[in-house]
Amino acid sequence: MNLFDAHSIIANLGLIGVLAIIFAETGLLVGLAFPGDSLLFLAGVAASGSGAAILGGAQLPAGALFVLAPVAAVLGAQVGHWFGHKYGRAMFDKPDGRVFNHQKVVATEKWLRKYGPGKAIILARFVPFIRTLLNPMCGLVGIPAKIFFKWNLIGGIIWTQLVIGLGFLLGEKLKGSVDKYLLPVVAIIVVVSLVPVLIELFREWQTKKHHK
Repeated sequence: MNLFDAHSIIANLGLIGVLAIIFAETGLLVGLAFPGDSLLFLAGVAASGSGAAILGGAQLPAGALFVLAPVAAVLGAQVGHWFGHKYGRAMFDKPDGRVFNHQKVVATEKWLRKYGPGKAIILARFVPFIRTLLNPMCGLVGIPAKIFFKWNLIGGIIWTQLVIGLGFLLGEKLKGSVDKYLLPVVAIIVVVSLVPVLIELFREWQTKKHHK
């Protein structure tokens, strides 16, 4: 079994494994390398009527998946926020760290001030690596738990339901191996989620250009 392969997780660990990886990927820093979007997409395929045939017998209960996936995602992020608030200073306040360093803290503070916690937290859900790091950083820079929970809840629901739903709908139409659809679908999800960020960056560039 390979914990870094979405298909292997679904086939060997089932729903419990999917929920555990979602929790770890969004809340525990050890989950940085775990699959996120690809796992949700394949889980949606596995929950569809033809999912078992497509994935070699792997099948997930659709109702439980749609209900429990956002719970796992939201709880994981809340744990990440708590961890950052409690222990983040010692981990991130290092100028020479490759992954955890003070520069990332400063960049996160700037990001949150510019776009607000709502947009930042929701968009981060769709960007691998960032959705894991942003949660403890929000705790570290002092985003209140209630405010974080509000946007974490909204972002967690949108992320899980959208990606799982896409896999579920496509699962009824896919034929043969699902692997050839996986990377394009995940890439589309990431690109679409980054459109608002790119628009904001373009507006900022235009503003600076006119003020020169």
